[in-house]
Amino acid sequence: MASVRVKFKPSAVEGKEGVIYYQIIQNCVSRQLKTDYRIYSEEWDEIGGNILVKATERRNFLLSLNVYMKRDLKRLYVIIGRLDKLNIKYTADDVIRSFRNKTGEQSFFSFMKEIIIHLEQMGKLRTAENYSYTLNSFMQFRHYEDIFLSELDSDLIQLYEAYLLKKGIVRNTSSFYMRILRAVYNRALEKNLVEQQNLFKHVYTGVDKTVKRAISLSAIKRIKQLDLSIQPHLDFARDMFLFSFYTRGMSFIDMAYLKKNNLQNGYLFYRRRKTGQQLVVKWEKCMQEIVDKYPTSDLIPYLLPILKYPDQDTYKLYRNTMSSINRYLKVIARLSEISIPLSLYCARHSWASAAKDKNIPISVISEGMGHDSEITTQIYLASLDNSIVDKANAQILDDL
Repeated sequence: MASVRVKFKPSAVEGKEGVIYYQIIQNCVSRQLKTDYRIYSEEWDEIGGNILVKATERRNFLLSLNVYMKRDLKRLYVIIGRLDKLNIKYTADDVIRSFRNKTGEQSFFSFMKEIIIHLEQMGKLRTAENYSYTLNSFMQFRHYEDIFLSELDSDLIQLYEAYLLKKGIVRNTSSFYMRILRAVYNRALEKNLVEQQNLFKHVYTGVDKTVKRAISLSAIKRIKQLDLSIQPHLDFARDMFLFSFYTRGMSFIDMAYLKKNNLQNGYLFYRRRKTGQQLVVKWEKCMQEIVDKYPTSDLIPYLLPILKYPDQDTYKLYRNTMSSINRYLKVIARLSEISIPLSLYCARHSWASAAKDKNIPISVISEGMGHDSEITTQIYLASLDNSIVDKANAQILDDL
């Protein structure tokens, strides 16, 4: 493996700045890689091989040079590591050439954009959207100045976390961004584009428990009993919220893509778009009443009138509809004297909360629906006799 040393060459003219250069050694052959970093002789520590940062007017400048040198050395060792993995003979000149021409290197922004495009091609639109949000946030943090994958380090990730928290981003959202960046970095590791450096060791990547966004059965009843006949947009929003609650907190994206043929022999069969998990829900009268209230054309395959124009961009239509419904639910909350900001997601939490109030075993409702762990939810629901869950749901719906 080649080695790198930082060297300083003083100026032949007294009182002028000398130049810092890198000495690349491979197979006992040494080559020099010059830099544009210039300092005075008294600012160089010959023994330690680094810049002496003194309390002068040049302090900030010298600190910046240290950062740039650290970045350069990291890139050089990434290049050397990549060449070593190729199991081919290379020289110090090859290392310098790769450094100067950026051969085989990729910027972080472009790499993450490639991943986003790949996710979209695979139909994972929600995941692609989350990756796009994260990339946009990181680009703003960087003032839209791109960076090589090899230049990412723990210090930069910590600075990004501090930037998010200073902006008032809650810790769970910051952690969400960090986990996405970690997934991107792991993809770069798989492709041997970077070396493992445990970049996320010193930032928070966990999930804090949050206040559940659940409302009581009595609040659900008040919503159900509202007379919204002269306000069809509010009426539709209310019905979509209730349908989600009736179907054990079905997510809105799963509701949107439900097809008529998902309903067979008194059961609704569907697969969660987020996890791919197969779920079966016993069809109840209250569910049918909503479907009957919004009949769709035979030309439309969907069960609910959410994707009413399937020839258009269905994902964009779903997002716009969800945004409108959540906005209308805030109005419904005020009409129902509900203090929390009502949203479609509240239906999922509310079903879990109602089930707990009925003393239904945790193994049946899965504490994971309170979102301690999505994985736990999948494990519990996948392993249960579905009739037990249907019975639990019937007990809840009987009280409405």
